[in-house]
Amino acid sequence: MIRYLRSLLFYTGYSLSLIPHATLCVVLAPVLSLRGRYRLCLIWNRFALWWLRITCGVRCNIIGAENIPKEPVVVLSNHQSAWETVFLVLYFVPICPILKVELLKIPFFGWALKLLKPIAIDRSKRKEARLTLLTQGCARLAEGLSVLVFPEGTSRVNPGEARKFAPGGAELAIAAKAKVLPVAHDAGRFWPAHQFLKKPGTITVHIGTPIDATGREPRELTEMVSGWIAERLG
Repeated sequence: MIRYLRSLLFYTGYSLSLIPHATLCVVLAPVLSLRGRYRLCLIWNRFALWWLRITCGVRCNIIGAENIPKEPVVVLSNHQSAWETVFLVLYFVPICPILKVELLKIPFFGWALKLLKPIAIDRSKRKEARLTLLTQGCARLAEGLSVLVFPEGTSRVNPGEARKFAPGGAELAIAAKAKVLPVAHDAGRFWPAHQFLKKPGTITVHIGTPIDATGREPRELTEMVSGWIAERLG
């Protein structure tokens, strides 16, 4: 019962805070630079993570922060929860995520999200999605933004389950001559996908050594990242 009440309190603050903050972002965005938009929009991410810790006792431990390079990279992460969509965009700022185009149509949330120049793709159109990822991804990296890719796809994967990684992120890194930064986390243990209740505890985030994509094949690079993540998740 206590976990239910804490989760209810979290979602109440999580949801009610989003609409006014997103509205403020949309109103102020025209007069802000892209970096300014990031600073403004990500205030809500900071609040959401703080509120999660206060209400549900979910914390975070980061291993390998010293591995983050100064130049923009392609971040390849596993996808277990909604937590990493909030955390990774904040922690690796400035970074633009790859996401489903439908998300940009959500009132308030989608409007604010669009301000951060995400790469929105339609996964039902594979050829178009791949071209969008490569063209827009290279452009974002050239602008100094990192790119966040979930190689398992947009749907979450439960802890302990495995899903084949798609090579799109690796193809982007090779095309843009950028490095790949592997990230592994166990957020699904504490913020399970499609479940209301949260479990108190500490999410562990592993950040690997950047991998130079030069001279590598997409499948080879993808398997390297997949294997590294699998080892961390044990």
